[in-house]
Amino acid sequence: MAVPALLTPVAGLVPDVARIAVLRANALGDFIFVLPALEALRSAYPEAEIVLLGAPWHAALWRDRPGPVDQVLVVPPAPGIRTPTAGEAESSIVDFLAAARAEHFDLALQLHGGGAHSNPFVAALGARVTAGLRAEDAPPLDRWLRYVYYQPEVIRYLEVAALVGAPATTVTPTLTVTDSDRAEARAVLGEPERPRVALHPGATDTRRRWPADRFAQVARTLHRDGHDVLVTGTPAEQEVVDQVVSAAGVPVRPLVGALSLGGLAGCYADCQLVISNDTGPLHLAAAVGTPTVGIFWVGNLITTATPLRGRHRPITSWTVHCPVCGVDCTPGIYPHRPGDGDCPHRDSFVTDIPIPEVIEAARELLFQV
Repeated sequence: MAVPALLTPVAGLVPDVARIAVLRANALGDFIFVLPALEALRSAYPEAEIVLLGAPWHAALWRDRPGPVDQVLVVPPAPGIRTPTAGEAESSIVDFLAAARAEHFDLALQLHGGGAHSNPFVAALGARVTAGLRAEDAPPLDRWLRYVYYQPEVIRYLEVAALVGAPATTVTPTLTVTDSDRAEARAVLGEPERPRVALHPGATDTRRRWPADRFAQVARTLHRDGHDVLVTGTPAEQEVVDQVVSAAGVPVRPLVGALSLGGLAGCYADCQLVISNDTGPLHLAAAVGTPTVGIFWVGNLITTATPLRGRHRPITSWTVHCPVCGVDCTPGIYPHRPGDGDCPHRDSFVTDIPIPEVIEAARELLFQV
């Protein structure tokens, strides 16, 4: 019996497609969420070259990595498109678009966001057909889907792929871990003497950070359970990593800035479990096949948490009022009411998540038969 396609295409395939451009030039977690859409495009257009318009880190991560991306073109920093990295030389978005038009893309997809800045950018690529998302303040593309905030990110971008005749082949983001990823991780960490787990206490948005002392208590418990505990972070998260290591009171190993992103993927792939705030490394760990316990604010639970529960446990805070001023911050995330219900404070919205709930979820995944 035939298996029905996931997310049946709402429009036909574009004929004679040789080159596809996909704009997704933002952060790590954001990129993980579009992997199923890229797989859908690869399946529907098997002979086409898929070119990711991304950031410098995309080019580094995708070098010699199997998967649905054939080439990465680094997009210059521009408002609403990409923020510059430290020390990055200036480059012209006008020159980039002129060069991109010379690439003669047949199909260009905006998988970047609501489209206020990104839809004009994608339209300027000169592709025969454009498709993507559209918020109320964005111009339309040839084929478009209304941007609605409360939707799982993976499904959002699969629906865009369906606009160009590409049915979903999976709803689970997957990133291939290479031998060089594992070799890099092991060169830094060595072979684990005990089952290894990793904690990631950082997050760019501090409202999504569970307090460091709670991560420290989890680290202490897992160490006493017999695990080798790593605490990972970016250089910008050095302080919170140090806080966890200091408060743990047992030997745990900080890992900040010592691995490339591919090396971090290799590190997580060799872990029995990753416990993290809702941030890129959590979704990277899931994409390389490692069980996770994630700390989520309820709004982000809807949009970014995996629906799978066999190997993943999202632990949720239902706080919606700012812990400082009491403003209900939920309405501020609706695109048609910008700023309504927002506040300037960035105190954690997930402090109330109980430590025992996180430990119970971790032990259940670590010791499940």
